[in-house]
Amino acid sequence: MSTLSPVLHRRHDETVAARLARSAGATGEGAALRTVDFDDWLAGRGRAHHFQVRRIAFADLDGWSFDPGTGNLGHHSGRFFTVEGLSVETDTGPFRHWQQPIIKQPEVGILGILAKEFDGVLHFLMQAKMEPGNRNLLQLSPTVQATRSNYTKVHRGADVKYLDHFTVPGRGRVLADVLQSEHGAWFFRKANRNMIVETDEDVPVDDDFCWLTLGQIGELLRRDNVVNMDARTVLACAPVASDEPGALLPDTALLSWFTARRSAPDVRAERIPLGEVRDWVRGAWSLDHAEGRYFRVVAVSVEAGNREVRGWTQPLFEPRGTGHTAFVTRSFGGVPHLLAHAKLEGGFLDRIELAPTVQCTAANHADRTGGDRPPFLDLVLSADPARVRYDVLHSEEGGRFLNAESRYLFLDADEDEAPLDAPPGYAWVTPGQLRRLVRHSHYVNVQARTLLSLLNTGAVRL
Repeated sequence: MSTLSPVLHRRHDETVAARLARSAGATGEGAALRTVDFDDWLAGRGRAHHFQVRRIAFADLDGWSFDPGTGNLGHHSGRFFTVEGLSVETDTGPFRHWQQPIIKQPEVGILGILAKEFDGVLHFLMQAKMEPGNRNLLQLSPTVQATRSNYTKVHRGADVKYLDHFTVPGRGRVLADVLQSEHGAWFFRKANRNMIVETDEDVPVDDDFCWLTLGQIGELLRRDNVVNMDARTVLACAPVASDEPGALLPDTALLSWFTARRSAPDVRAERIPLGEVRDWVRGAWSLDHAEGRYFRVVAVSVEAGNREVRGWTQPLFEPRGTGHTAFVTRSFGGVPHLLAHAKLEGGFLDRIELAPTVQCTAANHADRTGGDRPPFLDLVLSADPARVRYDVLHSEEGGRFLNAESRYLFLDADEDEAPLDAPPGYAWVTPGQLRRLVRHSHYVNVQARTLLSLLNTGAVRL
């Protein structure tokens, strides 16, 4: 017998998609907070706690060390994560073989947003969470954002607030629950459980949490570095409806194309000792690529008054420059389409996932031309502002990456710039097709999910 309350059962008469649409249309104010008051609320949470992040030498890491045999960087507990090496060989693309540091974190974390209806409108419980890698430290995160090490208290810290809503069966109505990958360029086969759970319980609201409508979150997604990556990926998984009369590729044809792309390349991605990775040089303060490209591994000391643990040290990956992540868009037969890329990343479990049209750091390709240069990058870099529907700076995962920011864009194109017959490795897909695919694991990558979250919340309308 179901343990759901009668109130939640009655709501089965109205589709979840319709209720999400109503919440996305509720902008300006919600039951608890006006959007114009959000900045003051967030600033107040910053003043209420002490935060500090300092760069330190590797030798000053507490509990972390480089293994004398492998050179891998790990914690003495054997938990959290390790920085190891990755060697990738493939028979496709301009770069057929490379080696790099990679984060290995085999445990599955929980990214969960709690939903509740107020005055007939769904609201979402969001958290002002400090992450050491965020340039502005404090951003809006899911209700629960915790690795297994966090919520099993390997670090001997405090309990994770609201965790039971996502781990106790029957505690609420599950609106979304799917395992999704993280950054395939920096994580080795890392995945998190993305969840939205609705409750009708009386939920005490901690000072660092607030209820917002989907539309209010969409308004905040139009601002630089406010809504964090973990919140964006969960919102991308919300079961939002699409009223699309048709797509260039029917769903079955799209899946066949994608399966063929995933099956075609010969890819070998193998973990190797960090000490054996070629073209990377370890110093006292950082591990860098010999050409100064891509990213570096650094160490930080963290103090955070509102985290489960108040102080710690850890390694972080720091990218070399700001990323560019963009969907090129066109309309066919009155239906908006996005140009998706079947992108190979060394850390993916299934080799390839659907990515935005452009996903790279332009500075890493400044001296590259022709086939060695990412397709459509120059289109994005030289875009006429009148054709840019959205251009906002968002942080990537602040718990593992330092100052990792990307410009996220939607850019209208024409036939000459982005032809109907997409180049190999690219396909025109509708937002609805992405929404259907994101209900399954390992189809849509984390950068594409950020862009999808903008459509789901009404931050962007095509």
